[in-house]
Amino acid sequence: MQQGLAEIGGMERFVSPGQRVFLKVNLLMKKAPEEAVTTHPAVVEAVVRLVQEAGGIPIIGDSPGGVYTAKALRNIYALSGLQGVAERTGAILNEDVEQVSVSYPEGKVVKNLTVTKSIMDADVIIPLSKLKTHAMMTFTGAVKILFGVIPGLLKAEYHFRMPDLDDFANLLVDICEWVKPSLSIMDGIVGMEGDGPSGGKPRSIGALLLSTDPYAMDVVACKLINLNPEMVPTIRAAQARGLISNFDQVSLKGDDIGIWNIRDFILPKTMSVDFSDYIPIPKVIKDSIIRKVRPFPTFSPEICVGCGDCAANCPPKVIVMQNKRPQVDLQSCIRCFCCHELCPHKAVNISKPLLGRLLFR
Repeated sequence: MQQGLAEIGGMERFVSPGQRVFLKVNLLMKKAPEEAVTTHPAVVEAVVRLVQEAGGIPIIGDSPGGVYTAKALRNIYALSGLQGVAERTGAILNEDVEQVSVSYPEGKVVKNLTVTKSIMDADVIIPLSKLKTHAMMTFTGAVKILFGVIPGLLKAEYHFRMPDLDDFANLLVDICEWVKPSLSIMDGIVGMEGDGPSGGKPRSIGALLLSTDPYAMDVVACKLINLNPEMVPTIRAAQARGLISNFDQVSLKGDDIGIWNIRDFILPKTMSVDFSDYIPIPKVIKDSIIRKVRPFPTFSPEICVGCGDCAANCPPKVIVMQNKRPQVDLQSCIRCFCCHELCPHKAVNISKPLLGRLLFR
């Protein structure tokens, strides 16, 4: 970590003595570090100590999916290993769950945002993302992690307001442009492949990325795992706005990216269904094709415990619990896969129609 920071000016470039530094980690849900769902505590601890050496006051936090309460945060801090980080270093674990409304007239799809107050109280914001696949957005990294500044269940409202993938990607870019992180760090030591961001499998990558440009960092991360950056909606949205130029012109320092380039990294089942965005065909035909090939959530009765988290977190409220079993209205499902993302028992699967399986193997 220290070596990487030295390449871009050291922590002192970003943190001045006395500043409150919000380390915005990925705490999607209550999971242990070895499951590769959350930012690893060893990475967080390394950043905390460097912030302290620069004279800053580190505050660790996130707004996970689901209920956003101090009790819920404490439970996640304990299991994720971050409580131990705080005990060893003296870093503050955020328990402030207040929210505030902010104006952002420069936004493309939103002009106002409701965000966590803890973000507003910080002098410096450093996101510490986890390199993972994402069922809805294909990839989650430096840009997607900032959706965590939206408080708890309010995330579902934004999903419901913007079911279109491109609109939602532009929302994430709007949020990133509003936050303007001073420095972005990505934990790619052990990432997640397959149907992330919680239902995939841990995959050893061995990379730690640091950048002043979150968009460029996401591009590099995609190249590490042999994912075409243009397949990632947030990267396409950023490129369309001129926030990132030629992918091949991203300047790199440190190790040669070629030593990674994992050819067999497993990507999410959902990523191929938006092929028509790159082929100029009439919208009515495009929509008809997508309806026949797009994946959908299914529920494993042998794993499901009937907790109801999927129904509680469904943005369009199309999942209902009947006899402690989830039933989904697929005609109204917006394919955000929040049910898959937030199921604590991995009881939600992503399935493809027969035509989708034939076209996108």
